[in-house]
Amino acid sequence: MIPGVCVTIALLLRITWGLEFVVGPTNLTVSLGLSAQMRCQLRGVWELPAIHWLKDDKELHNADFTSVALGEDELLSIIRLPNVQQTDMGWYWCSASAKGVHVISNKAFLVVEGLPYFTVQPEDIIVFKDTPFNLTCAAVGRPKPTEFRWKMGGVLVEETWKESPSVLTVKGIKRLITFTCEAHNSRGIAVSRTASVNVKVSPDKPTKLRISSQTPNKVSLTWTVAFDGFSNLHNCTAQVFDPTKAAIGSNSNISFEETFPVPPYSYTIRGLSPFTYCDVRLSCSNEVGRSEFSEWTHFQTPEAAPSAPPGNVTYFYNGSALVVRWSDMAAWDAHGILLGYIVEWSRQETKKVEITVDVGTQVVLQPFDPSEKHSLRVCARTASGRGPWTAPVNPLAQEPGPGKLKPRTSWAPVIIGILCAAITLISVMLVVFHIRRKEMQFGEAFGPVSNGMGPVVQYRAGRVYNRRGAERIEATFDTLGISDALKQKLEDIFIHERKLELGRTLGRGEFGSVKEAYLKMDDGSSLKLAVKMLKTEINASEDIEEFLREAACMKEFDHPNVIKVIGVSLQSRPHRRLPVPMVLLPFMKHGDLRTYLVLSRLGDQPVDVPVQTLLNFMIDIVKGMEYLSSKNFVHRDLATRNCMLDQDMHVCVADFGLSRKLYSGDYYRQGSTSKLPVKWIALESLADNVYTVHTDVWSFGVTMWEIAARGQTPYPGVENAEIYDYLIRGQRLKQPPDCTDELYELMYSCWHIDPKLRPTFESLRGSLESLMLDLSPVTERHLNLYINLQEEAAAPECNRNRRRVACWEVEGQSQGNMEASAVSDTADYRYVTAPLGLMADRREETPANERADHSRDRQLEDEVIINL
Repeated sequence: MIPGVCVTIALLLRITWGLEFVVGPTNLTVSLGLSAQMRCQLRGVWELPAIHWLKDDKELHNADFTSVALGEDELLSIIRLPNVQQTDMGWYWCSASAKGVHVISNKAFLVVEGLPYFTVQPEDIIVFKDTPFNLTCAAVGRPKPTEFRWKMGGVLVEETWKESPSVLTVKGIKRLITFTCEAHNSRGIAVSRTASVNVKVSPDKPTKLRISSQTPNKVSLTWTVAFDGFSNLHNCTAQVFDPTKAAIGSNSNISFEETFPVPPYSYTIRGLSPFTYCDVRLSCSNEVGRSEFSEWTHFQTPEAAPSAPPGNVTYFYNGSALVVRWSDMAAWDAHGILLGYIVEWSRQETKKVEITVDVGTQVVLQPFDPSEKHSLRVCARTASGRGPWTAPVNPLAQEPGPGKLKPRTSWAPVIIGILCAAITLISVMLVVFHIRRKEMQFGEAFGPVSNGMGPVVQYRAGRVYNRRGAERIEATFDTLGISDALKQKLEDIFIHERKLELGRTLGRGEFGSVKEAYLKMDDGSSLKLAVKMLKTEINASEDIEEFLREAACMKEFDHPNVIKVIGVSLQSRPHRRLPVPMVLLPFMKHGDLRTYLVLSRLGDQPVDVPVQTLLNFMIDIVKGMEYLSSKNFVHRDLATRNCMLDQDMHVCVADFGLSRKLYSGDYYRQGSTSKLPVKWIALESLADNVYTVHTDVWSFGVTMWEIAARGQTPYPGVENAEIYDYLIRGQRLKQPPDCTDELYELMYSCWHIDPKLRPTFESLRGSLESLMLDLSPVTERHLNLYINLQEEAAAPECNRNRRRVACWEVEGQSQGNMEASAVSDTADYRYVTAPLGLMADRREETPANERADHSRDRQLEDEVIINL
């Protein structure tokens, strides 16, 4: 027993006192970005415990370390730190535990030397004009920063700082200025983020002022404030012109004004007159000042019941009946289109009788017994209801006599009638004068001098009053309220709406839609078109003018790779002053290029589009952009979503809603903040809102990347708000898979930070055509792949074979007229090309009898239909 006890005691002593670290980590000094490693060696019992690494009293769980057994009682652990950063600096050591015994190694300090890194960076702030403010930055690191310097608007500030933090005091600025902080040490210079200091100014005038709802006496408004001047809005003021109310102050166009707090950007104006054409405009203010007033927005309040009874009710007895007459209702009391009058007649011991008078101001009551007691009253009516009744009139019963009663003879009714007629005539003249003065604001009031006799007055009514109902007003440019210069540009391409037949809706947007249409030609044929039109709820003249300005811009283009406007038209609307403008464009059978690319990549049967086809798309786009740049046009929104595919698969550059013509100088500077596609526009456009032909070259480089990436969204994983910081650090779009180095270098050259060092569209076209010549021509035949986007009932063959993702049907047709009976005529198609080999693999799975049916009358090209 004694020898066994001795062995046990010896083992326990070895466990207790034999576990130790014979090798520990050593102090290291590593440059920033390099790798480092440390080691620990543990010696002890045969079953050694795991070695744990710690940094600054915290265990490193996710570190890259390796443990190697050197023998039965020795274990080596190595930790690796790749790409060392400033955060890796600190104390490191090892620990191990076994049978209740805990041991640690010696500690070592890792020093990381490199550029300073910022702990506090300058922030974006908003200040008042000419008001002092401070900016702060702080940096640490090894070696310690020796100097701090500031840049204001890209220019170094003379003052320097030796200690961190560094505080820059600015006496005041008048406009937007950027600031950066530089930290220097022996390793180099670190630059902080760019801070923008904006100056608070008055807000921009409200835009998109619209009527959301209205009643006869009130109207609800909504609007948008595009730019608040970097300060919260306090209130807005609405000025209203109601022709039935007296004007305030010296401005005869303002009947009253109301000031109210905001947000929300909505308000209800009360106290309006029914069935009246009114105008309203808005101005908003912040702590700096008030904005300009928006353009006048025109609207008409709905009808209401008449507010007054008919006047001057008279009567006389003609021997057999009682003739009752009254004065016609004044226009300002009718509050709508007068539909007629109602006469209530009460006789002795009988119920009341209501007589409706649709035309005229007279009614004959018969049979009439003058010996009975009678009572009558009159009211006017509109589509909204009845007005108030007149005071009851009681025709006096006369003494019975031997003969018939004779009408009373008196001069009083004659005099009263003459006075009423005069008053009515004067009232009508005043109403007509007011209406003409109001409507003369639209269109030209005077025509050219004729025969030297002076100007000829021209008058064209913008509204028609008709008691029988509203008439459809013929739509012309004069009813839109657009500028004369824009009307002159569009007159020669105006097409009357009678020649158009609108069809189904092809797409919808926030402010409009695109519809299919047919234009009746002079020879009796019809031309299929795409009609772009605003929503019917849009009533502001400024929105219509901006919409038509795009048509005037496209009118000047004449190039096969730039979409050309066919004409403009106006769709008239009953009960509305402004018609709906329409822009007539060629019908693009295969839609936009981005949808084509996405469907070829993400469809149920992905298709490998040949590189030659992708290069053809790029060449078509660069030809169109070369033409636009020669015309001094800047597109500003070039992307695959704005490139259309015609029936021959040629690309046309489209959507010029953001385009501007450069009439002077070589750049266009946008005056106010607007919503722009930040992932497509150039770096200088993001920083300074400057747009030139060189910024379109940048967008074309992004468009080339989209095509090479088969419709992927640029900068995946990067948010819109992060794009500027991403680009300013020198980052660019990565090379897409299957993109050649030559093509990527070409698109990369479009993203040079200096706009003048980017290639021109002419040189880009030459480079792309050279790349096309270097590629071998496509010798395989191609398939025309159509994808039916509408939900159609699957063919029987599709339902029987559940394993197939899509139903493939091949019909032999002539090359010039290929159709597929399996797809509805109203379906929307997208056109995708694919190598014939894909179809050949499909044929191998098809039974022989089906292959025989499909192979008859085979031409050079086949069609494939996919029903999703």
